[in-house]
Formats: sequence, structure tokens, C-alpha cells
Amino acid sequence: MAPGSALIPRLLDLSPGTEALRYCFALPARPESVAGARRLTLARLDAWKLAGDARDAAVLLVSELVTNAVVHTASARVVCELRCLGRSLRIAVQDQGHQPEGPRLRRSSDDEHGRGLFLVDALSESWGSDEAGDSCGRIVWAELPHGTDQPCSTEPPC
Repeated sequence: MAPGSALIPRLLDLSPGTEALRYCFALPARPESVAGARRLTLARLDAWKLAGDARDAAVLLVSELVTNAVVHTASARVVCELRCLGRSLRIAVQDQGHQPEGPRLRRSSDDEHGRGLFLVDALSESWGSDEAGDSCGRIVWAELPHGTDQPCSTEPPC
């Protein structure tokens, strides 16, 4: 995606000395793409030296959000963005078409679909969805602390 799109804002306001790491990938909106999204996410988080429970939770969140985009939308592709800023990791998945009411938690345990958002809710510090701006579709995002004393980095730990 080009800078300035709905998923990747044109400007990111950072305080001095703060670095944001970003990674974005697009996959066909097919069930087999969920495994690819997990692999790409895991490889990037390893490169950023993000390990442990936070890495595992992030991979699971990507899996759930991409699955929801594949199953519940009329998309040809989904775009995933990982953004590590300070001690927080933001995961955003954009689809190309959605149901008008957007994602929601299901209150009934009898419902076959929608329980994945309970997992997203439990694992993330916050989550939500937004219209994709100038394109059709929706962005569903989740944020979680990555649980390390150091911000995400491409440098080896000291």
C-alpha cells in the first residue's frame, strides 16, 4: 500500500528519540492465507527481537483477525500491518468489504462464529474497528504491550 492510505497514515507523530517499526503485507482472502499470515508475522516479530508470550499472543491475534476478514467479508485480499511503537504492538487487518454492522462479540456460546473476538478481547489491551477511509472495507485492530523492558528493536539486545 502507498503511504497515506487508510491503513498506513501519511504522518506518524513521534516524540524525539522514539522509533516506530512497521511491517505490512497483503495476502489473498483465502483460508490458506491465514497460515501465511502467521508465518510472516512470526518472522517479523523474531526480526524485531520480540519473544515470549507477547510474540505468541500477537501471532494468535493476527490469525484471528485474518480469519475473520477471510470468513466474514467479500474481500479478494486482506492487508495486515504490524507496528511496534515503544513498548506497544499494534496489529491492524484491512479487508475490502464488510457487513454493515462490523465485527462484534457474540454473547451466545451456541453461536458457531464470533467467538474469536472473545480471544482478541482477552489477549489485547484494546481493540476496535474503523472504516477504511477512502476505500471500501474495514480495519480491525488490536494493541498489546509486548512485555519487555526495552522497546521493539532491530538491534541485538545489550
